[in-house]
Amino acid sequence: MNLSRLTTSIAVVLLATITSIAQTYRLPGQHTQQASDLLADQAKISHSISVKPTIDYLNYSEEEEPEGDIYEVGWNSNMVNCYSNVHVPQTVVIKDLDKFHMPCRGYVTSPYGWRPRFGRQHKGVDLKAHVGDTIYSAFDGRVRLTKYEDRGYGYYVVVRHTNDLETVYGHMSKFLCKPGEYVKAGTPIGLAGNTGRSTGPHLHFETRYMGYAINPSAIFDFANQTTHTDTYTFDKRTYTQARNYSPEANAEYAQRYTAQRTQATYSNKRSSNKGSGSKTETVRKGDSLSRLAARNHTTVAKICALNGIKANSKITPGQKIRVK
Repeated sequence: MNLSRLTTSIAVVLLATITSIAQTYRLPGQHTQQASDLLADQAKISHSISVKPTIDYLNYSEEEEPEGDIYEVGWNSNMVNCYSNVHVPQTVVIKDLDKFHMPCRGYVTSPYGWRPRFGRQHKGVDLKAHVGDTIYSAFDGRVRLTKYEDRGYGYYVVVRHTNDLETVYGHMSKFLCKPGEYVKAGTPIGLAGNTGRSTGPHLHFETRYMGYAINPSAIFDFANQTTHTDTYTFDKRTYTQARNYSPEANAEYAQRYTAQRTQATYSNKRSSNKGSGSKTETVRKGDSLSRLAARNHTTVAKICALNGIKANSKITPGQKIRVK
């Protein structure tokens, strides 16, 4: 066979192959079954191709996993702000704020804004928290960073969310998540603490859009433990401003939070005491506090402390008295 005939034969084979491929491949969304059959045939040729993950991708649902492009910019950066060289639009609407979970239940102890005492900008809000309190992801997203800064955030987590926000959680005592992990709103990501540059246990919480530290009180209504609206319009001129932030409402919530926390602590303590050998006696005829104390190998002072009574308080038959 001469060169001309060989070239013609190769061209015919290539044309037939291209035509065959064009007739075989279809858009996945319109011909999923045909795509599955094609992938199954290819799998017979090479075991290195995994069919199931590919079919799962063709049947991809946004409800299960966010699109990957929001994780590309600065994903491998070790900085909180990884958008320093990226163009940021003047305004943009951030959606899906209704799909949220409060990062913790605490009230605002230090708002967003300029701190004259330290001569710097406070780029988040500090929320009341006790060491060991659970910290939750505010929205669905993927953990971009878990890191420790001795003179800064302490142990902190950065989560990039499906609505293009990033949230920062600082001064924690422990991580409950890992970089790259996909979390839902309300997933525990850490425990509150007092690490880094901190003057007491709390959660430092930031909300950022492409590096711009938005005032969290523009998005969250901390006094009512919710978001202000279902969307937020980011604007380079107004992103530092709070929305309907009321110090009075925050103070009122602080009182409720403190009262609930105190009651919960008291209930837990009582439950713990009951489970560690607590004892209650029913007063008999002729009993006195001293007789109860002697019978139970304790003192009148301890009985009084357990029951909130005085040494000269009268007790009557049938009355319940804690003796341990």
